[in-house]
Amino acid sequence: MTIAQSLLPEYDHELATTRRVLERVPPAEFGWKPHARSMTLGQLAGHVANIPFWLSATLNAPFYDVNAGDKEARLDPPVSRELLLQEFDTKVKNARASLAKATDAEMMAPWALKQGDHEIFSLPRIAAIRSFVMNHMIHHRGQLSVYLRLKDVPVPPIYGPTADEQ
Repeated sequence: MTIAQSLLPEYDHELATTRRVLERVPPAEFGWKPHARSMTLGQLAGHVANIPFWLSATLNAPFYDVNAGDKEARLDPPVSRELLLQEFDTKVKNARASLAKATDAEMMAPWALKQGDHEIFSLPRIAAIRSFVMNHMIHHRGQLSVYLRLKDVPVPPIYGPTADEQ
């Protein structure tokens, strides 16, 4: 079994869970935020929906320069839940295809996040995927579930039953 093959079940599980949380985001509340320094609900949902892009970016090039101005790297806040989910589904599909074909050598190759000439970090791709992509998404999905709770939106099961769904 390759590294990628061992990661695919976790990827599928976490992304399906993330989609269930995104399905609950109320479009009427996209502009709401719990604190002045927090992202709005729409910004946070858009950020979560965009994180699979980073898996593709990690596997398809040896580095990513945040100064490149790539629109896909940072999306505008969503205008509808339907478009949010559509964007998420496309990025999940593309990232999964990149992951499924990755060899062990590719997974162990170094990958860097850069800002111009400044290297923010460099890790083997598998480590970047686990921390910068998967853990990053799980972290923000947790924030999003708190936003939902604060807006009295039933939180779907994530790692087991929630107070809303047994």
